[in-house]
This record gives sequence, structure tokens and C-alpha cells, in this order.
Amino acid sequence: MRANFIFSEVWIGLRRNLTMTIAVIITVAVGMAMLGVGLMINSQVGLMKSYWNDKVEISVFLCKKGSAMPACDGKAITPAQTKELEELIKGTPGVAEVFFENASTAYENFKESFSSNQALVNATKVDDLPESFRIKLQDPNNYQSVIQAVKGQPGVAEVTDQKQLIAPFFDMLDKLAVAALTVAIILVLAAALLIGNTVRLSAFNRRRETGIMRLVGASNLYIQLPFVMEGVIAGLVGGVFAAVILITAKVFLFDGLVGFLGTAQLGWNDVAQTITITMIIGVVICILASFVTLRRYLRV
Repeated sequence: MRANFIFSEVWIGLRRNLTMTIAVIITVAVGMAMLGVGLMINSQVGLMKSYWNDKVEISVFLCKKGSAMPACDGKAITPAQTKELEELIKGTPGVAEVFFENASTAYENFKESFSSNQALVNATKVDDLPESFRIKLQDPNNYQSVIQAVKGQPGVAEVTDQKQLIAPFFDMLDKLAVAALTVAIILVLAAALLIGNTVRLSAFNRRRETGIMRLVGASNLYIQLPFVMEGVIAGLVGGVFAAVILITAKVFLFDGLVGFLGTAQLGWNDVAQTITITMIIGVVICILASFVTLRRYLRV
């Protein structure tokens, strides 16, 4: 009997404040979705950083005859200088592996990288590309010492660190994640306020029933429970909509980004974990908002 009464009160409250309940559901859904997207961006950035850190290399481009690089002075590196440079690189602390890339290999890699720009490929010849050493580091973050050891050596045209090339992209993703989490926090606060107002209206509309319940000796928890359950239901429904948004974002946004960049893919386990976290947070916020509002506006 008590359970039937509580559920009937919940239904009455949801029906009387239908528009407010819908507003709560939408706000919770958007807020939890933004929170989930922020968490997924953080996970994706972490995966991408791990993926690229394993592939980050230092490229040491060698001088070729007629090179316009100031360090070359138009002269090509000699075989003896090439061998000395290779021994120097291998003996530098922090170097894991060293690969020599001749002009033919560089041209094949160039054609593969710019296959979409056939005009550029046709205009480029094998002799246009310099030979180079590809250095794989033990710690991708410790690249300065290796660059300093190689830079300025005879026959070295230029030294580039791939980590510096992709760092701005990761900085942009980190800022995007922070922005998404900031917007999510604002929306979560808005959802809490909406839930509080909805519970307050529901309690005001049923002040006569709650007064009778107090007179017959009903406990505070028994009186509060229907109002709290209204917030919980709104939070759960909003969480379901947020889950749908997150799944859609994973399929069309994150998988598309991974396909474009060719990097590590965010797994469904990560998405399921994010959905679980956002739904729990949404329900907890609804419960807390309901209890706080009832303590303030109901004399129970």
C-alpha cells in the first residue's frame, strides 16, 4: 500500500509539472552529454598521445649538393661525415634506435604521404629529397639533449622534432576538453536549480497532502520520498538521452577523427564507463537538489 501511494504521488507530481520536468530532462541530458564528451575527449587525447609518443622521431636531414640551407653552404655531406654522424647519434644518451633513409626511400614515403596531391608528386623527383637519419628516442619528452648533440655537426642541414609539430594539435584538444567540461559544469548547475524549482512547485501544489501526512505521523523521509523520486526519474531519463548523444558522438565524431588521423581508437568500454559515470553523477545531483530544496521549503 505504501509503495502504491508513493508511486501514485510521483506520477501526480510528474503530470502536474510536465513542462518543468521536460526542461529538467533536457538540461540534464545536455549537461551530462557535455560532461561525457569532455571525459571522452580526455580519454581520446590520452590514447593519441600514447600512440604518437611511440612513433615520434627526430629527423636529421643531411646536406646535398646545391642545398639552399645555410648550414650546408651548397656542399653535400661526405660518406665519412655520414658515418661519423651515425656513430655520434648512436652514442648519444637517450637514443633507442637510428634508421638511415636514403633519397629513394624518402621519395617512396613522400609519394605515400602526398598521394592525394598527384601534381605535387609528379613535380617532385628523387634527387629533390634529402637523405636523413630517423632517431627513435627512449623518452619522447627528452629530445633536447639529442637535438643539441646533433645540431651544427658537419653535413647536417636541419634537425626537426616531430613532437613539436604535433604539440599544438594536442594543446588544442586539451583546451577543447577543458571548454567542454566547463560548459558541462554550468549546465549541471542549471539542471540542479531546475530540479530544485520543480520539486518546490510540486511540494507547493501538494502542501495539503503533506500537511495531512504530517498530522498522521508520517516520517520526514516518507514525505520526501515521492519528490526525490521525481528528480531521480528525471535524472535517469536525461541520462538515457545523454547516453544516446554520447554513442552518436563516438560513432560520428570520435571514430571519424581517428579515421582521418589514423591514430588509436576510443573503445566502447571507455564509452560505457563514461556513460555510467555521467548517469551516476546525474542521479546524485538530482537527489541532492531534491533533498536540499525540500529541507529549505518544506516544514517536515
